[in-house]
Amino acid sequence: MATWSCRFVLQRGAPLICLRAAAAHSPAQFVGSIRTLKTTTWFEEHLTEDNQQYMRKTAAEEYRRQTAEKLNPLKDEPWQRHEWAEGSRRVGLVAVKLGMAPIWTKTGERHVVTMLQVQDCHVLKSVSKEEFDGHTAALIVGGKNISPFYRSEKEMEMFRNAGVPPKQKVTTFKVTDNALIKPGTPLYAAHFRPGQFVDVTAKSIGKGFQGVMKRWGFKGQPASHGQTKTHRRPGASGPGGDPAKVFKGKKMPGMMGNIYITAYGLKIWRVNTKYNVLYVNGSVPGHRNCLVKVRDTVLPTRSSTLLNPPFPTYFTEEEGDLDEDLYDDNLFIHTEPSLTLS
Repeated sequence: MATWSCRFVLQRGAPLICLRAAAAHSPAQFVGSIRTLKTTTWFEEHLTEDNQQYMRKTAAEEYRRQTAEKLNPLKDEPWQRHEWAEGSRRVGLVAVKLGMAPIWTKTGERHVVTMLQVQDCHVLKSVSKEEFDGHTAALIVGGKNISPFYRSEKEMEMFRNAGVPPKQKVTTFKVTDNALIKPGTPLYAAHFRPGQFVDVTAKSIGKGFQGVMKRWGFKGQPASHGQTKTHRRPGASGPGGDPAKVFKGKKMPGMMGNIYITAYGLKIWRVNTKYNVLYVNGSVPGHRNCLVKVRDTVLPTRSSTLLNPPFPTYFTEEEGDLDEDLYDDNLFIHTEPSLTLS
């Protein structure tokens, strides 16, 4: 809700004077109040439905024109390319969580996957090791175009330098020196391949203030035998008279959710190169349509599949057009016949 702040004024002759200043004078006639605080409004708040559709269409065409001009940013002033080496760390992607769907393997096992769509993902800025933290270089990546209305002038300067539209989510990925990419380079879902393992980071769904049974999984106290209003309470907090305090980190009621969580070691079963969709095994944090970070896994037992990935990323002008769908070797493809006659 909008917050209104009003100050009362009095009319004493022609000029308007403040209430405090006029308190000591003779009684005067009350005039009214003047609104002094105005809240911001959305840019399409006072537009008709036709005008809103026109604005969205025009903005989409402008963004497509900007990205088309930078579709091949390496053709002018190409950056030095390096080969994949042991210990190299690539950049990640910013994707939108679409939902979940079931899949089946060739042996009949059923798995649940989460579909992540890479929308308008571009490299915004390249930060060297000296400028970042002195230990590793970094790449600033943005995803999902939005209106410039939601970005400050300082943020818009970074987008203009990269030659890309403003992004809804801007994040940083730590990379090695041999994996730096020129700003303005588009990133696609083909950056990952089926069989690889990734880590997905997103903000979990907020649950509000919850008790210990929902937040920490406490058993609770008995529901009968003289229990009065203690069924869902945590019980004793532990320390007695000696420490005379409750230790930090004690599991107690509090705010639940709405924090960044990372799901580690999720396998990629399928990659759709036409719509830039990743089919990741299991569930990932966040609600539907939220923005997530996807990067190569840091688990040492799952990194053996990254021996020959697209490095530093997938370039359409070099590798050419891939198949519309890339599947894992063990995944059952519904378009293929399940039975063969010999």
